[in-house]
Amino acid sequence: MEQSTALTAGQLIVALRLAGCVHAEEEAAILLEAARPTAGSAEDAVACPGTAAAAGPGDRLAQMLEQRRQGIPLEHIVGWAEFCGRRVAVVPGVFVPRKRSEFLVEQALAVLAHSVRADTDTDAVAAPLRPVIVDLCCGTGALGAAIACALPECELHAADIDATAVACAAGNIAPFGGRAHCGDLFAALPKHLRGRIDVIVANAPYVPAAAIAFMPQEARLHEPDIALNGGADGLALHRRIAEQAGAWLRPGGTVLLECSEKQASRSAAILAGHGFVTGTAVSEALDGVVVTAH
Repeated sequence: MEQSTALTAGQLIVALRLAGCVHAEEEAAILLEAARPTAGSAEDAVACPGTAAAAGPGDRLAQMLEQRRQGIPLEHIVGWAEFCGRRVAVVPGVFVPRKRSEFLVEQALAVLAHSVRADTDTDAVAAPLRPVIVDLCCGTGALGAAIACALPECELHAADIDATAVACAAGNIAPFGGRAHCGDLFAALPKHLRGRIDVIVANAPYVPAAAIAFMPQEARLHEPDIALNGGADGLALHRRIAEQAGAWLRPGGTVLLECSEKQASRSAAILAGHGFVTGTAVSEALDGVVVTAH
């Protein structure tokens, strides 16, 4: 008979702490759930650290712990990330959505709540019946999925240059009728969207190239450079988006870009240089910064 190699929840927490995991208790709960999805509440096991995580193959939990010790992102190990109160699928090699990007969703929904569409015949304004949303540089499609979850009547498109990310995003946005496209920025989008988009959200790569070497191992080694590297000052993609977005937005449409607080004024200036009226919003709670342009 094969001997169980199950860890207790308490042992798992200690091992995760030793591996440098700041939120060891939370990670332990997630790993326990992934190791034994039908064995009850992982949170209950963490609350009782002597409880063995023996249900299911014991070596599965040990394997996941070893992956975490190697710096593999938790989300790549378990296959999902929590974002805006929902689980989105995450596959190895795809950028993991960050908590701070929930602020980008909040800002996009605020824009949509006050959005108006000009009636070219009467000069009157009316709310768009089915707003068109584009999640650019979409990664997993988490941004678009969260917006569509809150606004199910929208027409959602997501685009990324990385085929693995596009495949992942396609699964995450399909329940909302969303379509994922592979290609370089706006070149990925169907031509019929030109001049029709109400909101573009983009968590485009904004890490300065020289700073990538100082990022945590799990990002530096396990997320694609193309999803992190924003060029010399981190704003190379912002420049390209600013240059092209005007042709794709409807009159009065809005583009929202995530960046760091240090980059916000420069990003806004880039957009202003292409005729946009800009604003910057900051969330201390989420450590998020969003530049808005219309």
